[in-house]
Parts: sequence; C-alpha cells; structure tokens
Amino acid sequence: MFHVGLDVHLRKIVMCILDAYGKVYKEASFSDVKALLAVLGALPQELAVCYEASCGYGALYDRLKRLTNVRRIEVAHPGQLRLIFRSKRKNDRVDARKLAMLLFLDQVPQVHVPVQDVRDWRAAIEFRRAQVDRRTAIKNQLRALLRTHGEAGPYRKALWTKSGRAWLEAFELPTPLARLQRTVLLSELDGVGGQIQALEKELNAIGRKHAGVCLLRTIPGVGPRTSEAFVAYVDEVKRFGRSKQVGSYFGLVPSQDQSGASNRLGHITRQGPATVRKLLTEAAWQGVQRSPEIRARFERIAAKDAGRRKIALVATAHWLVRVMFSMLRSGETSRFTRFEKPESGKKRKAKEPKTTAVSPPAASQTAASPPAASQTAASQTAASQTAASQPAASQPAAA
Repeated sequence: MFHVGLDVHLRKIVMCILDAYGKVYKEASFSDVKALLAVLGALPQELAVCYEASCGYGALYDRLKRLTNVRRIEVAHPGQLRLIFRSKRKNDRVDARKLAMLLFLDQVPQVHVPVQDVRDWRAAIEFRRAQVDRRTAIKNQLRALLRTHGEAGPYRKALWTKSGRAWLEAFELPTPLARLQRTVLLSELDGVGGQIQALEKELNAIGRKHAGVCLLRTIPGVGPRTSEAFVAYVDEVKRFGRSKQVGSYFGLVPSQDQSGASNRLGHITRQGPATVRKLLTEAAWQGVQRSPEIRARFERIAAKDAGRRKIALVATAHWLVRVMFSMLRSGETSRFTRFEKPESGKKRKAKEPKTTAVSPPAASQTAASPPAASQTAASQTAASQTAASQPAASQPAAA
C-alpha cells in the first residue's frame, strides 16, 4: 500500500508518496485537484491518503473517496501537528513528506469529517451566528451615534420596539451627515433582520424533523438554536466513548498542567466550536432560571460566592453537555422539573416531573444529518413531549 501525504493550498497541491517500506516513491506538485486525482487514480497499488483540515477539506474528502484504489483517508488536525508547525525548516514539500510519514506510522491526529448535509447544516448555524453578531454591532453603532449628539435614547430594548424605532427615525440630528449615517444603519439593520428570519425558518424546519433536536428541547432552557447546534456538531453519537469526551470536544474542561505531585488546573481549554460553547453557556443560564435541579447544581458550585458565579455557570454548561449527550444516546426525555409561574408575594415552586422514556433515535437520526420529510414515530413522540414541556409565553425565550 502507498501512503500519500498532501499539502493542500488554494492554487497548489504538493504530494509525497511513500512505499510499503517508508521510502519516498514519488513527489510532485499540481495546480488543481483534477490533475492530482488523475495521478492518484493511475497508481498501481491501494492508497492511504492524509492531508490537513482547512477550508474545503470536506469537498476534497468526497472527491478522494470516489477513487476506487483509495482505501483510507485521514484528515489531520492542524493544531496538533507539532511536527509541522513547530519545525525550524518548513516548506510545502517537507510538510507533505511529514504528513505521509505520520500516516505510515499511524500517528495522525484525526478529525471527524461529516457528510455534506451536516457540513451545510453547520455552515448555516455559523452564518446565522455571524448575522446576529452583525445585527448587534449595528445597534451599538446607532447607540453610539445618539450618544455622540448627547442623547441616550430609550432604555435598553425599548429602542428596538415599534415605538422606539419611530422615535429613532423622528429624532432630529443636527447635521446631514449624521442623518445619512442613521438612514444607512437602519436600512442595514432591516436587511440583516430579514436574513436572520429566513435562516431561522429553514433551521427550524430541519430541527422539527430531527428526533435528536426535539429530544434535547425537553430540557428547561434549551431552545432550538442550542439543540440544533449541539446535534449538528456531535453528529455521530457513537464516535464518543464517554460523556466526558463530549465536554472536552466542546472545550468546556479545564486545562491541566500535572507533573509529579503537582497538578494545576487552569481556565477551560476553549477548543472546538466556539458558537456551540456560547450557546451552551446561554442555555445553562436559562436553565438556572427555569429548573430547580439546574439551579441547585449552580448554587452548590457557586457556594454563595459572587466571584464564583462565572465558574459555576461554565461548570453547569459542562454538566448539561453530558446530560444532553446521554439523552441522545439513550433516547430518554428530560427528567428536569420546571418552576411554576409565581403568584404575587409567593416564591416559585417546582412542577412535578413529567418524564417519558422514548425509544432511542435510529442510527440515521442519531447522526446529525437532516432526516427525510417523513417523520419517524420516535421523532413524533419527542416532538409531542417538547410541546408539552415548553415554557409559558411570559417566560423569556430560551437560548
């Protein structure tokens, strides 16, 4: 078997092939993928191919997989290839040779490559997050414009209601340039808002058909955005051996520096998708407000110390990740209870738990690929449980 290392760039691909004894069989460079595939397809032996994950790594994976003589494809994690990025002598030819040697020695730090539908799902989730951040930036610019001219405007969210928007449009700015800036920002705000609504409509349609997304929404505080992001990035539940590995995948575990009797734990690693980590933290805070069990865990970690509230929130998010993973693996709905709406002058009390065990999602549904239009019985059961356990309309929207 030949072991092929590829150093892939936008307009150049460098290839190194090692034979069964680890010796260099052939080295070459190509200006496009078609020429590379033609050479690989004509080789007389079976191939194992390795390259670094970068932009477009999924499309290259699909094209390599179609070659009849390719038996194994390993996509390497670029952040864990110390042999390459810490080298004192680094160029494309050397990098391709090192990748081929790591493949030959079976030492490649691999990344998971989802199918095309899941990659597009993830991309839509990330794009929506970018649009939401853009909308926030526009609102901040409008606030700054008012402050520049000595006006605070309506407090907090009141500026973005219908009456607040009418006030903003009617407010008399002193100069034509300031009025032009307001007009451009408001137009851009309307455009971004429409794009977000269109994206959320499509994402909601996918989530309603997915048994895993409906299952996770039975957790108090976990809304459609958090559940879909978690399912899309976990993808195949079976690729994680334990729930602890999922917390590490999302970067919610503390960094560690241990030697002998010394064991120092630092900040969380922040590895993995930042969008999901942010959504999970927001969902944890919503869960603290909605569920007595989640609040009890948060308060136990915080220990009535205001300086530990952020630590407690991240730890609660990590715990929720493990709970969500276990639910996907078992197919069981949430066991958390919810706070009832308090009457005037009375404290909130918890509702009785309403839990129902459902059959685990099928293998195709446990994976994050969006299902077909016909909904399975398991997804219908999970959807009915979701509708029964959603918070009242007066409560704030979940993350």
